[in-house]
Amino acid sequence: MSDNFNYEVDVEFQKLLARRSDINLTIAALEIARDAQPDLDFAPTLEWIARCSHDLAAAVARARTDRLMLKELGRCIAGMHGLHGAPEAFGMAEGSYLHRVVATGIGIPISLSLVYMAVADQVGIDLAGVATPKHFLCRFDSANGPLFIDAFGGGRVMSRSQCLKWLGELTQLTVDELVPSLAPASPRVIILRMLNNLKALHVQQDHWGAAYRVQSRLLSLQPTDFDQMRDLGLIAVKANRPGIALKQLERCLQLAPVQQRAMISRHLAEAKRLVAAWN
Repeated sequence: MSDNFNYEVDVEFQKLLARRSDINLTIAALEIARDAQPDLDFAPTLEWIARCSHDLAAAVARARTDRLMLKELGRCIAGMHGLHGAPEAFGMAEGSYLHRVVATGIGIPISLSLVYMAVADQVGIDLAGVATPKHFLCRFDSANGPLFIDAFGGGRVMSRSQCLKWLGELTQLTVDELVPSLAPASPRVIILRMLNNLKALHVQQDHWGAAYRVQSRLLSLQPTDFDQMRDLGLIAVKANRPGIALKQLERCLQLAPVQQRAMISRHLAEAKRLVAAWN
């Protein structure tokens, strides 16, 4: 990843930057994974999705109801192919990388949901991602109302009322607070959530080079967001990119609310010290 945030080889990410909606989320997620593995070949993951879809097609054709059809999706991906949620996946970047999810069989809710969406799409099932609090889900709009799939939970299918009850217990939020989050999420929202998950993990684990690459993408998607500008500067200091840190933090100091100026000034002084040491 260059310090100039050049994404020439990332076709789907370029579409996001252009605010287009025709995003192939599978490819976009693999482009993010390629930051960690520059020589990543997308073909094996795409071939796995195609094989899984082939295994699912007949069962989908036989399903008599939408709920049964969605249950077959879970039986194929979680049962036949063994993909499932695992608590340890939250502590590993691999849990967010689609190629590692299909290779290891474990992932976090958003990465597993993207696999479900990709497989479903190839057999004519139109799933949407749902960015509910604390737990990403898939949504299918049936003639009798929306159905929700918990990919992390082995493909469990829930009605709207079942989903709201479960989410209320999980989040302690009210139904009125949760209802807006059940709407289909845009590709942009989905990728931002995936990137923010990775950012939090890398920062927690002091993986500053990886955090810098993720934060570069976040700022590229939200170039006027003060928090993203500030975080790029702070992470750049830790990632030993003092030139970038200096530029970002000087700009942020001019825009910062009063309560953040002292903190930014401290990191700006550190960036200046590092730049001087380089020269």
